Amino acid sequence: GKLGGQADVPGVAGTWKDLTDSVNSMAGNLTAQVRNIAEVATAIAGGDLSRKITVDVRGEILQLKDTLNTMVDQLNRFAGEVTRVAREVGTEGRLGGQANVPGVAGTWKDLTDSVNSMAGNLTAQVRNIAEVTTAVARGDLSRKITVDVKGEILELKNTINTMVDQLNGFAGEVTRVAREVGTEGRLGGQANVPGVAGTWKDLTDNVNFMASNLTAQVRNIAEVATAIAGGDLSKKITVDVRGEILLLKDTLNTMVEQLRSFAAEVTRVAREVGTEGRLGGQAVVPGVGGTWKDLTDNVNLLAANLTTQVRNIAEVTTAVARGDLSRKITVDVKGEILELKNTINTMVDQLNAFAGEVTRVAREVGTE
Repeated sequence: GKLGGQADVPGVAGTWKDLTDSVNSMAGNLTAQVRNIAEVATAIAGGDLSRKITVDVRGEILQLKDTLNTMVDQLNRFAGEVTRVAREVGTEGRLGGQANVPGVAGTWKDLTDSVNSMAGNLTAQVRNIAEVTTAVARGDLSRKITVDVKGEILELKNTINTMVDQLNGFAGEVTRVAREVGTEGRLGGQANVPGVAGTWKDLTDNVNFMASNLTAQVRNIAEVATAIAGGDLSKKITVDVRGEILLLKDTLNTMVEQLRSFAAEVTRVAREVGTEGRLGGQAVVPGVGGTWKDLTDNVNLLAANLTTQVRNIAEVTTAVARGDLSRKITVDVKGEILELKNTINTMVDQLNAFAGEVTRVAREVGTE
């Protein structure tokens, strides 16, 4: 198998020289052919598919040349298709690609089918995972990964499906607590999502903390409002709050203070005027507005009117008691006080008439 050898027969001539030349020509041709075939076969073995057999041959060697060159073409096509599918699926993320190598058979067809099966499986798996994760990103938690997978892809499938279950549990519990607390007004609800961790646990804890705080705040406000409605002005909102709830707390506590002040002043004026007979009292409730100011003004108006009426009646009755019948009740009154005014004024008129007649008779009889 040592190629390149040549026969060297010095001094031969004629037929012997022709035979020698023929042997050397055959050896030379065989060397060139085998070396060219070996070069191409070595290149193929080294993964270089750019070489082809170019030596001029005939017969069975030509068939071998054509077979090897056809094999190189098929390997080139196979490598090109596999490279294209690998680039599209693995690098560019374009799923669904399939290698198409016409005319291959045997191991090359098996390899092509294996590559296509791998690409097909990967496409189905990734698309199913993408469908579910896209649904989750859009807030649709009704989808789960159903594709048949193994190994690390099975772990990923299980992880994502577990995540969907946990998100469903989290969403269900948060929705329940929000409905109970925010819509139905049933305070005290807490979300219970077993097995969550990390951000989902933090979110669950935050929702529960919010619901708990809101429950404490609303219950304290309700306590005070119920006490106010029952006429108990001894309670104030004490829960620690911020923002708009703090404004509500301050408003209600201010209202309680104003109502206390209002109640105390009305009670004082009522006691002074109605019980102790000290007229002229006025309720002073700083900072009240609206209905509370109207009520305060009405109480003060009532006290002022009562003071004016009673003082005017007292003035006239005092004058009558002292014998001065020149005074009459002039204050503007209505109802029973008007009847009293008319009675006293009629009495003054009658006393005036009586005094006048007694004086006249006394003068006529006793003096004239």
